[in-house]
Amino acid sequence: MYNFFANFGFMNQLFSSFTQDKIEAGCDEAGRGCLAGPVVAAAVILPKDFKHIDLNDSKKMTDKKRDLLRPIIEKEAIAFSVCMIDNNKIDEINILNASILAMHHAIGKLDHYPELLLIDGNRFHKYEAIPHHCIIKGDSLYYSIAAASVLAKTYRDEIMSQFHNEHPIYGWNVNKGYPTKLHRTAIRDNGVTPYHRLTFNLLGNQQLDLFD
Repeated sequence: MYNFFANFGFMNQLFSSFTQDKIEAGCDEAGRGCLAGPVVAAAVILPKDFKHIDLNDSKKMTDKKRDLLRPIIEKEAIAFSVCMIDNNKIDEINILNASILAMHHAIGKLDHYPELLLIDGNRFHKYEAIPHHCIIKGDSLYYSIAAASVLAKTYRDEIMSQFHNEHPIYGWNVNKGYPTKLHRTAIRDNGVTPYHRLTFNLLGNQQLDLFD
């Protein structure tokens, strides 16, 4: 049965909403595991009847598909917002708190006040008096969270592509700041940039002083 449904695409069907009567905002972030650049969060309120066969967890989608979906999400959303926290603030308050702070900022910039927050993952700090649900793999379950994941990912990728133009040796146009072999080798050979997260394990198990 699993293969039958997967072959016909039913396994990709997401839930339109968590409730029938509340204004829901889906929230997700991109860039938590990166060695450089900001963490970017998005909050999205979609119509209850919104559906799109291609919308899913952004990590499961190609760049092309994400780029095609972004204007659709922005056009069809009742409200959306995207905010970032830079690497210096990440080093100051840690990546978990920075990710949650980015989501708080995104929620606060929505021009419709949500009555319920759907948060991808298992950690969140309460925002004002709005109830929330943390949903593990929520970006594979709910359209609003999946939409937030697409916006967060595409906006962050654009930022990293701009940073790549300043520091092309690190390959951020390809790895977007994640800890690939190319990225870590470039850090080892060239040191850090103003965009690197200095509290992260930049070289993996290698022990070198990058800041002399």
